[in-house]
Amino acid sequence: MNTHKSNKFHAKTETKGNVCTVFLSGELDLSVASDFRLVMEPLVGDTKLDLVINLKELKYIDSTGIGILLSILKSRQGMDVKFMVEDVPPQIQKLFDMTGISKFFTSQENSH
Repeated sequence: MNTHKSNKFHAKTETKGNVCTVFLSGELDLSVASDFRLVMEPLVGDTKLDLVINLKELKYIDSTGIGILLSILKSRQGMDVKFMVEDVPPQIQKLFDMTGISKFFTSQENSH
């Protein structure tokens, strides 16, 4: 399990079998984008792992964060490997819906 933490953003990875889940918490914006990229870079290219981003504890995401998620999606689709976003909080789901990107993420809905 790897953990990266700043004052306002935290990313923790957990691998079980062939599924790697990245748990995000706090605020994902321009100021922590490079931290998030560092966490994700080795995972995105690993074709042996299904990649899941869990947003349950994410409070805020800006256009930079959304752009990173979309670039991960594009990379993973190009390699024909799974990428999912799960446990999207209502305020972030609303943003995803407004920007039209909801349809691009295969989301696993868990009861809240």
